Amino acid sequence: MSRVCQPTTSPDPVGAIDWGSEAMNLKTNYLGLALRTPLVPSASPLSERLDNIKRMEDAGAAAVVMHSLFEEHLSFERHQYLHHLSEETDGYAEALAYSPEMHQLAVGPESYLDEIVAAKAAVSIPIIASLNGSTIGGWTDYAGRIEEAGADALELNIYWIPTDPEVTGADVETRYLEIVSHVKRVVSIPVAVKISPFFSNFAYTAKQLVEKGANGLVLFNRFYQPDIDLDSLDINPNVLLSSQIEMRLPLRWIALLYGRLKANLAATSGIHNGRDAVKMLMAGADVTMLCSALIRRGIPYITLVERELAEWLEQHEYDSVEQLKGSLSQMKSPSPEAFERAQYVRGIATSWRPV
Repeated sequence: MSRVCQPTTSPDPVGAIDWGSEAMNLKTNYLGLALRTPLVPSASPLSERLDNIKRMEDAGAAAVVMHSLFEEHLSFERHQYLHHLSEETDGYAEALAYSPEMHQLAVGPESYLDEIVAAKAAVSIPIIASLNGSTIGGWTDYAGRIEEAGADALELNIYWIPTDPEVTGADVETRYLEIVSHVKRVVSIPVAVKISPFFSNFAYTAKQLVEKGANGLVLFNRFYQPDIDLDSLDINPNVLLSSQIEMRLPLRWIALLYGRLKANLAATSGIHNGRDAVKMLMAGADVTMLCSALIRRGIPYITLVERELAEWLEQHEYDSVEQLKGSLSQMKSPSPEAFERAQYVRGIATSWRPV
């Protein structure tokens, strides 16, 4: 096994680690993209600025998922356009009154395309665009324009919370599948689908999404839960950053799905250091996505996570990420029942004792 040279950093504190000529092989493949490492910043406000995307590359990011363009951005733009056609004056003010929050959003559809073009010109790592919505319509058609702008791949973030008691679980799954099918007809670049785990049989839904053309699955979307402000007596969105405990759910499902789907698996939620990344790779992830850790610690933190990942591999005598990948998935685990009910029963029986 080759040994890792002592890492050296560039004079720029944001610079990525230079591991030398005998560097640990951290390469992986995701959505048909050959990546230097499995460390990918996920969609977040950090990528709204081009200089931040450059800093991510300098810090060692293997690719960047752009911040999301929301379905609401596109519907708001269309409303403005139609209103201007029907009103000679005050059209803009009326549009703002129609949707008071949308004019405060930082990005519009056209500027999002410009950001993709600028990012592709500024960095050499892959740029993955992100579309966030819940219905078939203009936002799914917009995927074609994202491809034309030069995005290397598309992350389709389907964020839908069904609340109608007349909508069945089958209806929910059908909508997801129709969205993926529609987008795949519009684009030729790879498409990853970012979804929640809230399905009656997630394994079946994952299989169906791949059969409809998903090249990868991003596990999992975090649904932000509302809170009640007892002072204002109002509902607050209360967006919280992830904690490490949240990685348990995607870790379990990645381990269960590894080797059973013809698609890449991306781990997101709760990955805060190199050891967390190791766990996700052992479960079977192709990439491990970082968000909350970078918001808390800063973009240069990618460098430290990469160092921790490489040092763990060397200490445990792994030659590459590929050698590690899936080694503790259910398919390869010496205790495959560890991911199912039997382990739950054992855990309850052995973890807690009455005082």
